[in-house]
Amino acid sequence: MEDLLFINACVRGERSRTLQLARRFLEIWQQKHPEAVVAQRDLCRDRLSPQYPEVLEKRDALWSAGKLDDPLFAPARQFAAAGRIVIAAPFWDLSFPAILKIYLERISVTGVTFGYDDLGRSVGLCRAEKLLLITTRGGDFSLPEFAWMEMGEPQLKALCAMYGIPSFRCLAAQGLDDVRNDSAAILSRAMAEAEALAETF
Repeated sequence: MEDLLFINACVRGERSRTLQLARRFLEIWQQKHPEAVVAQRDLCRDRLSPQYPEVLEKRDALWSAGKLDDPLFAPARQFAAAGRIVIAAPFWDLSFPAILKIYLERISVTGVTFGYDDLGRSVGLCRAEKLLLITTRGGDFSLPEFAWMEMGEPQLKALCAMYGIPSFRCLAAQGLDDVRNDSAAILSRAMAEAEALAETF
């Protein structure tokens, strides 16, 4: 049985185009894997605290005591155990919403999602073989002159390397807020791409 963890960082809720795209992907994926367990983590509902000093102090004390089974590390354990991971996050301020950054900081736990070998080299500890980022962007950042400004996708790709997740993909509907574009047509094409990707993910 395969399993999938869906991380929802769509802060506009039901109005989110990213969420619409992600739900279409998940619908097809679940049709292909009817026995699979799909866990969903809604970052707007399950509001994790940022790494404020008191949070870090508690985290460090628990980690030093070897208490990685504490509820504080539950998001990291869930992430590490997932067989497939899908993150839905809109393009915000050249990256993604702050709630996703908080989540990523909370799941980056030595001994859970990554570790180090005898030579001090980073070793990924996550079970997932694939991670998919689903996003929508108002502008088109696939263009060479603008690609460098998109910083969310590279960060997640780098974290996949740290976590030991060998395959990273990004499904992006771009140029949705450019008045020269047919946004409905762009989103429709992205929906078709999501359906096709769900067949093989």
